[in-house]
Amino acid sequence: MSSHVSVNSRLAQQASAALGVGSPLSTAFAGYTERPAQQRLAEAIADAIEAREVLLAEAGTGTGKTFAYLVPILLSGVRAIVSTGTRALQDQLFLRDLPRLREALGVDLKAALLKGRANYLCHHRLEQASEDTRFQRGPLAAQLRQVMAWSRQTRSGDLAEIEALAEDSPLLPQVTSTMENCLGTGCPFWEDCFVVRARQRAQAADLVVVNHHLLLADLALKEEGFGEILPGAQAYVVDEAHQLPELAAQFFGEAVSLRALTELCVDVLGECATVASALASVQEPARAVDQTARALRAAMDALPVRGTAARALAAVDVEPAFDNLLLALQDLIRALAPLREAAAGFDSCHLRATVLRRRLERWLPGADQFEDADPFDPTEDDISADVREPVDASVFWYELTARGFRMQRTPLDVSGPLRAHRERSHAAWIFTSATLAVAGSFRHAARRLGIDHARELIEPSPFDWQQQALCYLPRQLPEPSLRDYTHSVIAAVLPVLRASNGRAFLLFASHRALREAQDCLQGVPWPLFVQGSEPRHALLQRFRESGNGVLLGTASFREGVDVAGDALSVVVIDKLPFAAPDDPVFEARLDAVRRSGGNPFRDEQLPQAVIALKQGAGRLIRTETDRGVLVLCDPRLRSRSYGRTFLDSLPPLPTTGDPEDVKAFFESAPF
Repeated sequence: MSSHVSVNSRLAQQASAALGVGSPLSTAFAGYTERPAQQRLAEAIADAIEAREVLLAEAGTGTGKTFAYLVPILLSGVRAIVSTGTRALQDQLFLRDLPRLREALGVDLKAALLKGRANYLCHHRLEQASEDTRFQRGPLAAQLRQVMAWSRQTRSGDLAEIEALAEDSPLLPQVTSTMENCLGTGCPFWEDCFVVRARQRAQAADLVVVNHHLLLADLALKEEGFGEILPGAQAYVVDEAHQLPELAAQFFGEAVSLRALTELCVDVLGECATVASALASVQEPARAVDQTARALRAAMDALPVRGTAARALAAVDVEPAFDNLLLALQDLIRALAPLREAAAGFDSCHLRATVLRRRLERWLPGADQFEDADPFDPTEDDISADVREPVDASVFWYELTARGFRMQRTPLDVSGPLRAHRERSHAAWIFTSATLAVAGSFRHAARRLGIDHARELIEPSPFDWQQQALCYLPRQLPEPSLRDYTHSVIAAVLPVLRASNGRAFLLFASHRALREAQDCLQGVPWPLFVQGSEPRHALLQRFRESGNGVLLGTASFREGVDVAGDALSVVVIDKLPFAAPDDPVFEARLDAVRRSGGNPFRDEQLPQAVIALKQGAGRLIRTETDRGVLVLCDPRLRSRSYGRTFLDSLPPLPTTGDPEDVKAFFESAPF
């Protein structure tokens, strides 16, 4: 690894000046202030763009990293792709930041926003839903009428335009397409397809804003039925880059879920409306797949919610249930084969059934026992969309939900394909995040991203941590493994909540701890908001509006949640966020590190936990005027030598073990 060198490129000087006092930006944006850390980050990004090099950059909250990468991109004139971690950040970049920056800088550049296909209305699926009796009455019928009315006037087809339509509405999967059920060029609405149009705009753009899933799809040249997704670029910016390795592991893996199987059966029967004679030949095979899939879920009922494939197959009745499902899929494939030319929908269903069966076979040991002389078995060309890396570097595992299952293959190391795609591009790559380094080192992130040589830059948050924040480490808490630990945490936290008058996030390592905390907090004088009680966006909105609420959440609230101002003044983290011991992927990864001669704790467990803790702590101070207390309850921060690594990775906020200091902190700034 190599460090960032002194600035010498002309682009770096231009970018720094554009972000300085007296620049067009300073007059275009009300309240604009020069940020030296932002300028240094922009200079490093500009240098990387000019030299077509890799940059690893950690920029603490408040640095202004969005402008720091957009300004040099806009001034450089190179074709660029910006990838974000969330759709909300995508929309912010494209709809708010980019137009204002382009106008202020006087840059005439064609930009495009490209989301995953699940965000765009599918005309074909909407037509099918309009004829489905399930959506002809009740609240979903009203939603469907709203979508149909909107479909006649929208230009983008982006369902986010319908503000009243919740992100988790059960209608959404029915009116959008997936890679599996898309009919491609065989679709009667191909010429008017919103996904096709969005991708055409992206191909013609100078700057494309995407999310990590789309970036990974493009890097792997995965066609999804549309050919190459993104245009070639000279610069890639990966924001929230700490998320990329985990998402890549999901992307380069493969899965079979109960939902995918049941939706296949629904679509097979739905296609029968287009071919009059089809129902007689496919109805029973489709029902058999549905029934055997549900029987497999029932056979897995006694298993832990998550485990390895070997653990699942050792259970009584599970392997025979797999065999029955494979045979049912084989029968459905044979029944669909003669119908492939009759309708594009049947051709798509045949391919989906084949892909699902082959994935299940790969998930099972000894899959060669299922070889057969099926005359309708597809060729390698037919299943080219399902090609993945060799399975010998993967872990096979399952996960159960209340009514479903997911069989997953996850590669243990994605650094190889990420490195290969990056080197093939001959472009500049900027990886940035507020949480990319561990105790000042990029070693962990670089290893997982497959980076051998890079410029490096760490710009700490510019906030006044000595005045704005306090870290409270409660004394005399028991070991986190003890049964009553959560009760002790709540007892230690209640004085803090009284001092702050609520206004807190309480983040727990498990749902069980969350439920225990909820029981302990019944009757408190502050509004209580609990993860899972309503959709996430609605929960956060009600929390903000309450003014003094207490929100209980788990790991998903450590990241991507932005509550600025007085509504959030306390963040409590119950335990150091080490990965769950029942995570088969993480366990396999640790074993791989051990077998390669590394130290699993030092090289994998500790860095991952540090980054997760930094994410949670980052919820507290979001602006220059925020004030708050970070409460870290885990006594291992003091009692274990590795505790110092966690504390050294946090911003330089003052630390105390005295609850009176917390009280004094809040009394010093009345609210």
